[in-house]
Amino acid sequence: MSDTDTDAPDIEELVGVEEPGFQHVLSCVFGIQDHESRTYLVLLDNPGSTVAELAEDLDRDRSNVNRSLTTLLEKGLADRERRLLDPGGYVYQYTATPLPEAKELMHRTLDAWVEQVHEAIEGFGAE
Repeated sequence: MSDTDTDAPDIEELVGVEEPGFQHVLSCVFGIQDHESRTYLVLLDNPGSTVAELAEDLDRDRSNVNRSLTTLLEKGLADRERRLLDPGGYVYQYTATPLPEAKELMHRTLDAWVEQVHEAIEGFGAE
């Protein structure tokens, strides 16, 4: 982990943790920062939120919330829909990937990592 990314736990940090919390597991498995996993959890409880609403709920700057949402969208943990406003224009509304789907995605991501570790173990001394 680099010095500039100290808030993002590595998946390896799960090893040896007896009872990791869901937010910690989410951060580790997807390599996201704690504030991004917190954004997911708030979004899970507040589907259809706008950036402004999330910024207020999270007590964070809108630009930081936007960056968190971009990460969540890239990881498949959130969806975005454009809603047209009556006076004109539009606003984006964000919804967290439903928990059962997110958990399945976490399992697949973790399984892929474990498979890579098993392959690395098998490759030791084979050269």
